[in-house]
Amino acid sequence: MRVTQLLIPTTKETPNDATIASHIYLLRGGFIQGVGSGLYNYLPLGKKVLDKVRAIVKDELDKASCQEVSLGFVTPASYWKDSGRFDKYGKELLRFKDRKNNDFVLGPTHEEMMVNLIKQTVKSYKSLPINLYQINLKFRDEIRPRFGLMRGREFLMKDGYSFHSSIEDMQREFAKMEDTYRKIFTRLGLEFRVVEADSGAIGGSGSKEFMIIADSGEDTIVICDSCEYGANIEAGIKKPRVAQAEAPEAIYAKFHTPNIKTITDLSRFFRVDPYYLIKTVAKRALLDDGKSKIVIFAMRGTEELQEVKACNSVNANELVDISEDELRDVGVIAGYISPTIVPDEVEVVFDNELKDGNSLICGSNEENYHLVGIDLKGYEAHYSDIIAVQEGDSCPHCSGKMKYTKGIEAGHIFQLGTQYSKPLKATFLDENGKSKNFIMGTYGIGVSRLLAGIIEQHHDDKGCIWSKETAPFAITIIISNIKDQNQVELAEKTYQTLKDNGIDALLDDRKERFGFKIKDFELIGTPLALVIGKNLSDGFVELICRRNLEKQNLEVEDIIKVLKELC
Repeated sequence: MRVTQLLIPTTKETPNDATIASHIYLLRGGFIQGVGSGLYNYLPLGKKVLDKVRAIVKDELDKASCQEVSLGFVTPASYWKDSGRFDKYGKELLRFKDRKNNDFVLGPTHEEMMVNLIKQTVKSYKSLPINLYQINLKFRDEIRPRFGLMRGREFLMKDGYSFHSSIEDMQREFAKMEDTYRKIFTRLGLEFRVVEADSGAIGGSGSKEFMIIADSGEDTIVICDSCEYGANIEAGIKKPRVAQAEAPEAIYAKFHTPNIKTITDLSRFFRVDPYYLIKTVAKRALLDDGKSKIVIFAMRGTEELQEVKACNSVNANELVDISEDELRDVGVIAGYISPTIVPDEVEVVFDNELKDGNSLICGSNEENYHLVGIDLKGYEAHYSDIIAVQEGDSCPHCSGKMKYTKGIEAGHIFQLGTQYSKPLKATFLDENGKSKNFIMGTYGIGVSRLLAGIIEQHHDDKGCIWSKETAPFAITIIISNIKDQNQVELAEKTYQTLKDNGIDALLDDRKERFGFKIKDFELIGTPLALVIGKNLSDGFVELICRRNLEKQNLEVEDIIKVLKELC
């Protein structure tokens, strides 16, 4: 392609709303064009890269015996009502009515649609397992779209769904998809981690996220410094903390603690390690159908509450703060909350690490008093993992230490079980002729988000650095002086020869200054640039590697040979 024939509106100016590298360079390089909040057009360069990424995703999926379909972008709302997600999904689900007053949604994901497809076409265990996928447009009405393709409202997504006759077979496919996704991310040249994750609005019993490691990532993940273990902060686990100090000796009693309300003050007052103090956090849990309840979460004083875990522990949709007055109205005294002395209407959840704990100190649910000598050995209560993994905690799988890093979620796989097939009444006949619900897995990749992820990892202060697999063109041929006939002739000849050899080259034949052309090459980020300039009179041209901007001279007669090897 000739630059003079290409729609490529590069610009020197950084857009006002662009703050991260991928957003800046994809806009400045003419890859995408903003048309509204979280909405983008793909211009020729962006579409070429998107198609290359899509092709890699499709190639690996097809190798794994997945079958591609294309489902409707517009989905009947009745499917979502049957699954229970129509109201629960929230305002990100764009709902609308047609002219006949029927309810529809713009699909952010297609579990319901795919289940209905299988429900109508697969009747017997003999047709299982089956794995269907699509790479199609999705829409989520994000409350705050930002960071360009990283968090847009309209996006290209690969979503796949597998159907099985047994949990064991679904788990086999889940492992196969994890391996397939690893191959995809590796081919894209990405540094990534596969981490344990919370299943969120999709549901199911287990899930893993594929995180692109990047400082600009919105997700905090915890990773081990010695093994491959990693997890989203919302799902991370650790080895139980070991006491670093001796336990306080005290018989069960109520102790006067005037104006002592915080863990720090309580630790100083009793001169004990916070490990032996019970920290409590009170929240209001919002449930389905507008219902709510007050929940007290109890953990050791060394720990911090992880709200997603806490929310899941009581099957709530959300946790919100609650005022001291609201607590007092139900008989709970803020600052002196006791997890063992609470009104019947208040639920208490203990962290797992408190199970069978002893020599503990906690509130008494009475102003200015705490209880000492608490022993929870054999104490029956609701125990759950509700605490956050902190940096320096011990890895649950080895002797390594956990640390935080930032990641971009670009893929997510789920073990769904009958989460959707059961409410949607999707069944098959097993080998004994009995009707059973399909066992499902689901597997997603943010294809358009991958463009942003690639640039977040592969850029410098000049622009994009695309890999050979993802670059819009393999090489840019730059004519230094368009008025020099010899330069023009060699550029044209090289360009045509590369095309004849199946190498996708970009010929910069503009009547612009050499410096302007070089800056556009650096911004667009093709892997190589061939500069045909003043050294041509000596029989040489210059080859520039975009990754490190290293230059080397090539003899004219070696151009095609070298480029065929590199491109």
